[in-house]
Amino acid sequence: MPEIITDVLGWVVPALVVFGSAALIVVVTTWIVRRVRRSPRARAAALADRERAGAALVRLDDAVGELELEVELSGALYGGSAPASLRRARLTAGHVRDASFEEYRAAGEPGVLPDVIRKTSARIERKAGEALMAIQRARGEHAAWMQANVSAAEQVEAARRRLAELRASMGDPRRLVADLESRYAPEEFRDAARAAQSALSEADEAEVLLARAAGEVADPSRSALADLGMVERRLRLAEADARTLEETHRLVTQAAQALAGEFESARAALRQAIATLEHLQPADAARLSSEIQGVTAQLDALQADAARRPTHTVDRIARLRDRLDLALGDARTAQQRLRGARTALPGTLAAARGAIAQAEAAIVHAPAPSARLRLLSAQRELAEARQAPDPVAALDAARRAMREAEDAKALADYSRSGAP
Repeated sequence: MPEIITDVLGWVVPALVVFGSAALIVVVTTWIVRRVRRSPRARAAALADRERAGAALVRLDDAVGELELEVELSGALYGGSAPASLRRARLTAGHVRDASFEEYRAAGEPGVLPDVIRKTSARIERKAGEALMAIQRARGEHAAWMQANVSAAEQVEAARRRLAELRASMGDPRRLVADLESRYAPEEFRDAARAAQSALSEADEAEVLLARAAGEVADPSRSALADLGMVERRLRLAEADARTLEETHRLVTQAAQALAGEFESARAALRQAIATLEHLQPADAARLSSEIQGVTAQLDALQADAARRPTHTVDRIARLRDRLDLALGDARTAQQRLRGARTALPGTLAAARGAIAQAEAAIVHAPAPSARLRLLSAQRELAEARQAPDPVAALDAARRAMREAEDAKALADYSRSGAP
């Protein structure tokens, strides 16, 4: 019997050692692989992949914008008889862009593993590339259709009509700037003044290019296509600048009208915060009291110059409300949070719209991919804030929109400065 036990042990022990060592090696290898995949270097590489995917997404967004305009022009110029593939490509590419952007945003959330980021980025790049190829094919078909059905003279005439419509729609931009200048501080209308000047210059350049293209149409030895392409770019820039001017004027005017309500709403929130003090522990009450005093002092300081700086004031009030909410933390009841969110939401939405308008104005002339992505994110957060049925969720989304828009403007300004 002892001999049998000895024989069994002589076989089992080495086997256990072998299998145990193998299992240990597997465990250690798995641990090492996981650590490597989650290491700072792996995360940095994955984030670099995400940036490339973001750049592809921006290219797709540009192409969708170009395609939307081309579809509109084809409908206006050709009575909707241009190839249907153009419209199908626009719808498909728009869907891919929107879905891919949601994936891109989700991949940037805290805690997402590098492997997931890499796979998501590769999928975004692939889908964006396929959508861009579909757009190129559709535009190629459209170009062939134009060559067969539309003369250069008709294109010149269509561009001339667009320029005339643009001038009629924007009137004299300097009048809007003068209106803002007569009532508000310079920083309130700086973007509007710049946009007005740019819109006028771009419209004038388009007119010069159109005259040259008309001369080229009359000369069979020359082509007007290059000048017509430049005319199109000038018209688009002028339209974007005209929108910036109108949006800035609207935002400043609305902010001025909303000032009284925003101040009253903020002071009501302060009164509610003061009422909360008596339910807190002494140390917590002291911290909250200090914040209340700071917010009150800043609110009083804002009121002195609010009429001259309405958008700045609405923005600052929204930030003070955010600061007060952070100071209150969990001290409020669910009902108090809901009531506070309802009163803070209109001003925060206005501040977010203003921040997005500033970012859009900066990006028109400095379309850095990183800035464009932040702007797209801000626009989607603002849309989410407008649609959210819950005021607390809507307020959170509006605040995120503000932050994203500020980052977008900062990145665009950095790009425009020529910094490496």
